Amino acid sequence: MLDMESVPAPYKEVQPHWFFCRRADDNTSWHPFSREDSDKLERANNTAREKEEEVVVAVDGERYDVHVKERKRYAVYWEQGPTEVRRCTWFYKGDKDIRFMPYPEDFSQSLEDAYMIAVTLDEWKRKLDFPTGETVILHNPKLIMQYQPIGLQDEWVSSPSEHTRPRTVKRGVDNISVEIPDGMCVVDHLVFMVHGIGPACDLRFRSIIQCVNDFRNASLSLLGSHYKRAQQDGLVGRVEFLPVNWHSALHGDATGVDEDIQRITLPSISRLRHFTNDTLLDLFFYNSPTYCQTIVDTVSSEINRLHALFKQRHPEFSGAVSVVGHSLGSLILFDLLTNQRTASDAREGYTDNSISMHVDLTSFSVLKDDTLEQTLTRLGLQQFLDTLLAENLDLESLALCHDSDLKVLGIPLGPRKKILNYVKRKWLPEVRHSINHSDTFTPHSKQDCKTTTVRLASGLQVPPQVNTDHDGNKSPGLMQEQTHFHRTQSITSAVDYEYFDVGIGQVSIEYPQLAFHPQTFFAFGSPIGMFLTVRGLKRIDPNYTFPTCKSFYNIYHPYDPVAYRIEPMIISEADLEPMLIPHHKGRKRMHLELKDSLTRMSMDLKNNVLGSLRTAWQSFARLPVAALPPVEGEGETSVSAEGSEQPEIKVGMLNAGRRIDYVLQEKPIESFNEYLFAIQSHLCYWESEDTALLLLKEIYDKMGVAFEQPQQ
Repeated sequence: MLDMESVPAPYKEVQPHWFFCRRADDNTSWHPFSREDSDKLERANNTAREKEEEVVVAVDGERYDVHVKERKRYAVYWEQGPTEVRRCTWFYKGDKDIRFMPYPEDFSQSLEDAYMIAVTLDEWKRKLDFPTGETVILHNPKLIMQYQPIGLQDEWVSSPSEHTRPRTVKRGVDNISVEIPDGMCVVDHLVFMVHGIGPACDLRFRSIIQCVNDFRNASLSLLGSHYKRAQQDGLVGRVEFLPVNWHSALHGDATGVDEDIQRITLPSISRLRHFTNDTLLDLFFYNSPTYCQTIVDTVSSEINRLHALFKQRHPEFSGAVSVVGHSLGSLILFDLLTNQRTASDAREGYTDNSISMHVDLTSFSVLKDDTLEQTLTRLGLQQFLDTLLAENLDLESLALCHDSDLKVLGIPLGPRKKILNYVKRKWLPEVRHSINHSDTFTPHSKQDCKTTTVRLASGLQVPPQVNTDHDGNKSPGLMQEQTHFHRTQSITSAVDYEYFDVGIGQVSIEYPQLAFHPQTFFAFGSPIGMFLTVRGLKRIDPNYTFPTCKSFYNIYHPYDPVAYRIEPMIISEADLEPMLIPHHKGRKRMHLELKDSLTRMSMDLKNNVLGSLRTAWQSFARLPVAALPPVEGEGETSVSAEGSEQPEIKVGMLNAGRRIDYVLQEKPIESFNEYLFAIQSHLCYWESEDTALLLLKEIYDKMGVAFEQPQQ
């Protein structure tokens, strides 16, 4: 009889898989592409052999392009150095290596040729010597080892046995332990994430790019666990998160601010001063009219650039877009969204990028006594009288003009500045004086007085309550902006802050317009409430909403020293607790359950000791009143019982009447010393699965996709 085991298996060519290199500090690691991307690269590689020009393949959800011939991977949306790409077939792993590493392609080809001969001839224990000194012995199909020459061993290795310790060699990606990622699904929703102060976003000093990558990976994992059935039914794809970097533009060579700051920095405690200059000074830069303009211009232009590039690479995309801001980034987005214009604004002739208010001009007589001709003569600019009269301009309409308007008329820079500064000196101080004696900005109707629009300084800008046309009719396009901020009463004299060319006083900014209307604005660890209060805003009118964004969430960690609440500025008469964000596994953390149980127990002990013990025990099986719903058929009774104790409260229109403030649950170790974990709490959002799940739920709720709490 023929011994089948003695017949060698026929040779089959190894199946390649493509990997990319990732370098962090001094560490180098190789990571596999998804099978879908690897197959695309393999097909492109076969095609590239027949072509002279480079072949480019989009991978990793269109976020990277691989130049196949060059073997390089380039980032599409952000600045990042190219990384090496390999077509991998053979791998090695030493005793101290965590994972298998791929051999270079030429080395792998030599191994494959030797393996083919050994299989075909059924001759093993073959020895391969390489010019670099390495030796590979093919003992049998399942045992292949590499031995390094003595000169290549680590210097600290001393014992002879360690000199001869070999590496394990494996053929093909299927024979090594590696997690190959799934292919990327269709994008349902796009989210732009804006960072806060400094170049680093967490305690590991990682960039915004790395942190957003982690947040994206967390969201993909949560989609698989909390929207599993929807994914299986093809109702859910994925959410794309893209980083928005403004720090490098502010501290780059274009502004020269770092060089200016360095010249005046003291030489002592250099590391601390460098940290301050590179990080904390961003707060002061944002309150500078010069650099604040740079920041808002950079953020808006970068968001618009990324949006246009994304639409170009995903022409089939029809989903909505949201924005996320962390720390100072949330304040930047808040100011941008507050100063967006709607389509109705454009139809009504709004030319200013800032929010406007109606002001009674009949109460100001400073300019009324002068004519346009007298004013220009006083300024020595009577030669421009005919130009202005040709446009039917008088002093009242001239007060509404901006520098760009006069530039269009052909008026040179010097005369433009004289005209605008004269109007500001003579008119705006009177406007501010009237405003400073009022606690509430209230618009006037046409029946009461003659109205026009005045641009107020950033942070003191008031949206119109109702816009009226010349017949006194309300404009339906602006009914959604029927709100205003309330400002504390000023006890200072009126000062024309916008008059000084160097921008002394309140910041005055021209806010650019975004190319889209965001669906939702998420603020992480946000100081928005504090900044609004410092700017003199006492409270936000409950009817106020962003002109182009109808949903807003203020998410924070309870120990975050930078975070402030928003809801008390809207409803000051009620003491509302923030909404608790459940753990992504579906309940309170155990130490919080225990804390709540002990609190209830101490109250119940006054009446019934046994009853209190029973209550404490049963509480562990109950879910908290929280932001996420229970699983269908489980926990509904307990949730409804607790939820009935707190009637639904409508908290203004910033989030369409829903709650705004959402608080994360602290970890058990954080509860021991809240001061020790304060800084970490401000930087925890990028790695928080609870935060990522809240974003996903808000996004897919609006798409009508059911949320699923995974089974414990």
